[in-house]
Amino acid sequence: MAAAAISKLLGKNLEICLVESDQIATVGVGEATIPPLLTLHKLLEIKEQDFMVATQATFKLGISFENWRDVNEDYIHSFGTTGQDCWAAGFQHFWLKGKQQGIASDYGDYCPELLASLAGKFAVQPKSGLNYAYHFDAGLYAQFLRKMAEKHGTRRVEGKISEVQCCNQTGMIDRLILESGEQLEGDLFIDCTGFRGLLIEQTLHTGYLDWTHWLPCDSALAVQTENTKPPIPYTRSIARESGWQWRIPLQHRTGNGLVYCSRYMSDEQAEQTLLDNLEGDPITQPRQIRFRTGQRRLHWNKNCVALGLASGFIEPLESTSIHLIQRGIVRLMQMFPHTGIVQSDIDEFNGQMFSEVENIRDFIILHYHVTNRRDSAFWRHCAGMDIPDSLAHRIELFRETGKVFKVPNELFGENSWTQVMLGQGIMPQQYHPIVDQMSDEELSHFLNQIRTQSRRMVDQLPSHQDFLRHYCPAAMP
Repeated sequence: MAAAAISKLLGKNLEICLVESDQIATVGVGEATIPPLLTLHKLLEIKEQDFMVATQATFKLGISFENWRDVNEDYIHSFGTTGQDCWAAGFQHFWLKGKQQGIASDYGDYCPELLASLAGKFAVQPKSGLNYAYHFDAGLYAQFLRKMAEKHGTRRVEGKISEVQCCNQTGMIDRLILESGEQLEGDLFIDCTGFRGLLIEQTLHTGYLDWTHWLPCDSALAVQTENTKPPIPYTRSIARESGWQWRIPLQHRTGNGLVYCSRYMSDEQAEQTLLDNLEGDPITQPRQIRFRTGQRRLHWNKNCVALGLASGFIEPLESTSIHLIQRGIVRLMQMFPHTGIVQSDIDEFNGQMFSEVENIRDFIILHYHVTNRRDSAFWRHCAGMDIPDSLAHRIELFRETGKVFKVPNELFGENSWTQVMLGQGIMPQQYHPIVDQMSDEELSHFLNQIRTQSRRMVDQLPSHQDFLRHYCPAAMP
């Protein structure tokens, strides 16, 4: 992603070298995305149909959270806008009064993306369209972007790094020495070496902020299966005894995995839990991944910028991993060193990344902490654990007043926080007084009109499978 974006948008003035090895596999858990990826693709002038055919992609309208609030209770966090806000209050305030008056139905009935998810429908529409993202094969996506990077002048070097040499005076990285003996000098190094952090950590000793006390899951198993039915237009996140299972439908297969806490579930139990809950026959062996949730103390240190797993890890519950790679790339291009690396750029980059990552962290913790589940030691721990003050304030503000405020550099907006807090079981105690400017009759008409328009829009859509077959049919690999 970094090589493709920088070579396409800044490459005329740069000499870019991409060092990678076909012997190192892509970590295949980042197969679900969120809508901001479409913005990056527009910048890179990627034709959507070409990308989707190349990566066996499907469309995604949100995430279904099953068994999170409690066993056998489900909700969807959709990508759409629910209802209609006003200048002083979000739609949830109008809905809250409607519920009290008995004239409002489920919150999701006022969101076309959520209704389309449940109906298995989708279409790309230029006007009044759905807000969407993708499911795709991460390995095929890497190949797709590699070709783009090389087309725009990136020089790809096949090989593994055996040594990193730094300047004795500045401490900055001077060169990489490959196992072949080839030496690669550079002014700026982007570390995409995953959890190892070969440059940012093993070489520059940047340090790591560990958030395991808030997000205790530390392991995952990933396996691919054959498709058993047409792909649905949303990701499934199914809470299990000591973690959660993902199910990501592609055109040619389904990605599956189990995120779990090794303190409460053994590796053997985790593998059995995953295999017992698959749809379709496995086409790969379960692959284990160990991780530690948190982030580097610096995302940009000296002349090294860490992206992806090298910069930190927040489990993929809300599909934010690929987004954070994208945000790191865009921020780097916005602050790209011109005549040399300056500390003010580094400080601004790190400040913005810290803020965004910490807000995502709080959003993920919310799913675990606000739950009625007490059926296992893991869920009792999550419900009873201390949480960041920033999150505690948001929860109490919503519980007491129904209010949500988006902060600067935050990914998830008011509607996302509202959907998840309502879905997890928080019902606000009051609504904003501006709602009372409407009479009961006006409020009923307002709610019914939005619900009717949402249903009418969805009724006109083709099935997700039919649209894929027409729009971007992918050849079987």
